[in-house]
Amino acid sequence: MRIRDKRLAALEMLDAGKQAAGHGWVLDDQASATVQYGVDRVVSEGLAELADRDTRAELSALTSRPVRWAARLTPHGRDALLYARALPLPVQDPDEPAPGEQRVHLRPAQMDALRRFVALAAELTTPPADGLAERVHAAHFSRTDNRWRLCLTQQQITSVAYGLYLYRLTCSEAEANRFAREYHVIYRPCPDTGEPTAVVLTQAPGTAHVADPRTTQV
Repeated sequence: MRIRDKRLAALEMLDAGKQAAGHGWVLDDQASATVQYGVDRVVSEGLAELADRDTRAELSALTSRPVRWAARLTPHGRDALLYARALPLPVQDPDEPAPGEQRVHLRPAQMDALRRFVALAAELTTPPADGLAERVHAAHFSRTDNRWRLCLTQQQITSVAYGLYLYRLTCSEAEANRFAREYHVIYRPCPDTGEPTAVVLTQAPGTAHVADPRTTQV
C-alpha cells in the first residue's frame, strides 16, 4: 500500500472511531498494534494527536479500565480527510487476492456495521476473525460504484456475516440479507438448538448447509 493510501486509511479509521465513541478518541481496544503504528505516521505529520497522561487518566475513569493509548484527528487531519473525500479520485482496486482469498465489495451501511463490529472486538464473546480488523482499516472506497473493497479469506467472510447478524438483530436486516445474496453465508438459529449458526447458501434457491466449523470463527 502506498504512503498516501496508508495515511488516508489511518485518517478514516480515526474518523470512524470518533463517530462511534462519544468522547471523540479512538482507544487502544479499538486499534491493533499494526493500526497504532499507522497512526504514528499521521501524528508525526500533525494530522492526529496522541492523548497525554492526564487525558488517558480521564478516559480510564470514563471507561472504567486502564487506557494506555488513545488518538484523535487534529483540525488539520479533519481538513485533509475532507479534502481527500472531495477529490474525484480514480477507482483503486485492492491488491490481488492471495490464494484462499476473495474480493468483497461492501455498501457503506455494511461497512459502518462492520466497523462497529471490529471496534467491539475486545468485548465480544465471538470476536472478529484474525486479520479482519486490519483488512477493514485498509479497505479502499470506490466512488464509482459506492462500495468498499476488501480481499478476505472465507473465515473472514463468515466473520463479516456474524457482524452483520448482530446488526440485523439491533438495527436493520437489509445489510445481512444483501451480503448473503452476494457471498452466500448468513447466520440463522440452528433448528435443533436455536444457537446462531453460520449457514452457507448455494446457488440453487432454497438450498443451504451449515458451514464447516473448521472454516468459521463461531
